Amino acid sequence: MSVDVPPGAGARRLPAAPAALRRAADRIPPHARLPVAVAAACEFVLLLWWLAFLPGLMSFDTVTYVWQVTTGHWRSDHSVAYDVLVWLSLQTTGGLGALTFLQTAVLAACLGYACHGLCALGVRGRWAGLAALAVVLIPSTGTFAVFVWKDSAYGIAAVLAFGACAHLAARQRPALHWWMLAAAMTGLSVFRNNAYPAVLVAGLVLLAAIPRWWRRIAAATLVPTVLALGLNFAVYPAIGIQAPRTSSYYAFNYADIAVAYHRAPQSFRGPDLAVMRQVAPLSHWSGGGANCAWVDPLMGPPFDRAAAERLNARLLDVWGHVLKKRPDLVISAHLCRGRIAWALPHRTTDIYVQPPVIPADRFGYALPGHPMAHSRWLPALRTAAPSATLHRAGVWAYTAARAPELTWLLWTGSLWCWATYLIVARVMRRRPLRAALALAATTAGLQVAVLVATPAGLFRYMAAPVLLGLLSLPLLDAAHPADRPPAEPVPPRRWALRGRPAPPRPEEEATA
Repeated sequence: MSVDVPPGAGARRLPAAPAALRRAADRIPPHARLPVAVAAACEFVLLLWWLAFLPGLMSFDTVTYVWQVTTGHWRSDHSVAYDVLVWLSLQTTGGLGALTFLQTAVLAACLGYACHGLCALGVRGRWAGLAALAVVLIPSTGTFAVFVWKDSAYGIAAVLAFGACAHLAARQRPALHWWMLAAAMTGLSVFRNNAYPAVLVAGLVLLAAIPRWWRRIAAATLVPTVLALGLNFAVYPAIGIQAPRTSSYYAFNYADIAVAYHRAPQSFRGPDLAVMRQVAPLSHWSGGGANCAWVDPLMGPPFDRAAAERLNARLLDVWGHVLKKRPDLVISAHLCRGRIAWALPHRTTDIYVQPPVIPADRFGYALPGHPMAHSRWLPALRTAAPSATLHRAGVWAYTAARAPELTWLLWTGSLWCWATYLIVARVMRRRPLRAALALAATTAGLQVAVLVATPAGLFRYMAAPVLLGLLSLPLLDAAHPADRPPAEPVPPRRWALRGRPAPPRPEEEATA
């Protein structure tokens, strides 16, 4: 089957499918063609990752989500908003593939939106598109969208925030971009319980970048924060969703005590040691404190969580005494846990990367006597890729990217934080454009949030800055308006905003 080419294009004939695609493309407004093309290309690549790991990559947390929402043990220690998405996917399709497919589609759309914002800042379309394709092609970031993780949704919200900030930095301030920013900040707030510092810090950076719009910035950041706090402390308890255990809230304080006791046991008083013994043997406190970058070794057996919750006030007194007497040890423990937010890895164990294989015991949940041993949802927690060849290729690519020598480049969020700041500083110096500082807002917020509170050096906690760092690379090519070719019209508004006269057009020079 074929169709005639429109008049004026010659007498040749084209197949029906390409002609239909061409007609569909012609209906897209010119300014939207690049973001649509980028989104389509990114979605194609993401679908390959999705099919390779269908229904998606998983971790211990994934099984926890499924157990909670299918047994009525709803708890707010994880993101309740993401738990709802897991529940909807299971109830409507019987599996998790619909959720991960939705994640790929939304990420692709956000990447197209971000590319449009980069082009508004003077980046060539080809470089913006290549950066977006790099995000989905590189295994560390491309597979992130097909993980059943609240952190995947969190990272997608960060990409949307970056795109909105790019448009605002380019002085494109229609209501659409402010709504996009508000939606992104809401996503950051509800998809991770400790995201409040991220949203607030991002708001402060935006305020420094575009202070005249402080009311809109406040609305886009403070409203989502208040909403998330209201959900966590009022709405969820009212509808029967359990709050996190006290020992989970204060695990960071317990870990600080353990690190201090391991390094300077002579600093502890007799009453302090007596309280600690009621929770765990002193040898365990010292053993857990030996690993300053990971809370789990301390919180596992023989640590008595029930006793810790009963004696929580006294343990916090111990922590306060240590902070007063040896603040260096507490600060050291805190910086050690937050190392993934500020330092490059110097050991292969500094950053933990989730393997691409789902174990048969579902991370221990399906063992005899464990919560999911006889669950009818176990089939939803296994890989069911339609092509064994594609699955092997996906596992090979992901495993190859886990080479220790590549960790610093592909899996290190702190590296891409600092790279983003340097790139933004260069843009601000070259343009000059103070509003370009908005491009660093989301990254700064993500970095501070992890530095404030993180239980371990997991890649997923700092995955979003890697995505944003890759998207920032084309800004190195962002042209100053004075560098545009003479035949290209220069937007007079941008020059006026800088207080500089627009360069004469070629026809004006000829007249002169």
